[in-house]
Amino acid sequence: MSGRKSTYLFIGFAVAGLLSVLHVKAQEQPLPPPDTATIIKVAKANYGPNDTVFVKAQIINGELLGGKDLEEIFVWGGDPKEAAKYWANWTRLRNAVYVTYPMARSAGFVMIDVNKHLENVSGRSERKDYIKSREKELRAAFGDKVSDLSIYQGKVLMKLINRQTGNNCYEIIREMKGGFTAGFYQTLMFFAGTSLKQAWSPSEDKFDKQIEEIVLEIDRMYYGAPGYSSPAAAR
Repeated sequence: MSGRKSTYLFIGFAVAGLLSVLHVKAQEQPLPPPDTATIIKVAKANYGPNDTVFVKAQIINGELLGGKDLEEIFVWGGDPKEAAKYWANWTRLRNAVYVTYPMARSAGFVMIDVNKHLENVSGRSERKDYIKSREKELRAAFGDKVSDLSIYQGKVLMKLINRQTGNNCYEIIREMKGGFTAGFYQTLMFFAGTSLKQAWSPSEDKFDKQIEEIVLEIDRMYYGAPGYSSPAAAR
């Protein structure tokens, strides 16, 4: 089985598992898109040649000295080949997060909606039918995009799903489809060189920390959410 097909199998059932309403932590409400944010106009002062220009200053050895902030620079004292390798890996990860984060984010929002709908639904058959209907919506929305993901991107997506929901994909599928099904797809992921049990611990894992930094960058740039972090992301 090819890596792409294996990843697609994972996504199909993991997204279905995301609709599970068992043991899911509450999420924040969706943030408004940046184009709806209030635009604040800032008046720019026009200084003449003889006007006073204020600059930052600091006291050094009792003397008040003016100064200014310089742009950040990166100094690398190691092997240029190692530097090239580092930035290549970083660029690969950044691209993967940019591709998969919107999927994980949307899946998290869907879970909120499903949880709210099922709060007052007790019938097993009715709950099952509703979950299947939402599953079809997710497949229709993400099927084409998911089919183009690589194994590496699938791994990043699994971590982001954990970040958004507080559960790894194995746990989600086990709650949704049962332990046998979860074990079966975990085996498929093993042969594809990955795992459904992608952990999420940015405070301890360097790879997760890098992902979190990129996610916060995306939130600031596209979702108007400086410093936004999901409850699961704080773990």
